[in-house]
Amino acid sequence: MSGNFNVDKKYTGNDFSNSGLETGTYENCTFTNCTFIQSDLSEFQFQECTFVDCDLSMAKISSTAFRDVKFIGCKLLGLHFDECNTFLLEMSFDNCQLNLASFYKLSVKKTVFKKCVLHEVDFAEADLSLSQFLKCDLSGAIFDNTNLEKSDFRTSINYSINPQANKIKKAQFSIPDVIGLLDAFDIKIS
Repeated sequence: MSGNFNVDKKYTGNDFSNSGLETGTYENCTFTNCTFIQSDLSEFQFQECTFVDCDLSMAKISSTAFRDVKFIGCKLLGLHFDECNTFLLEMSFDNCQLNLASFYKLSVKKTVFKKCVLHEVDFAEADLSLSQFLKCDLSGAIFDNTNLEKSDFRTSINYSINPQANKIKKAQFSIPDVIGLLDAFDIKIS
């Protein structure tokens, strides 16, 4: 990949939707209140970077590397994380909107989703073992042949997970939301 190597830089209030961020590697950089709507970030490398209150909705992230990247208060609508570079892939999400995002077949073990809205997110065939879903709303999220072993859903709501179609051994759930494990059986509980 061609481009610049950027270290320890801070970007605040930039709109990269039209002009685009300069292609390259970004290490230990912070992006605050930046807009990347529909930007092409394909083949960029972000290492130990933090995105705060940014909007990356519908950005193209084909072969993009996210290595130890934190997203805080960001809009990440419709992102296809399943197209990212998977080498050393590590991300965390705090207070983010990830509606319609895709993690299809992605190995993202130990990922932390804290206070996130994850409506209709595709987690099919992903490995989310040891992940934490802390106070998240998972309405319409797709779990199909997903590895959720030892994951924590105790404070999350609106999930529907078929225990027969997913690996949930030692995953943690709480009452009353654990009822979401029975949706696939089409039974009435009163």
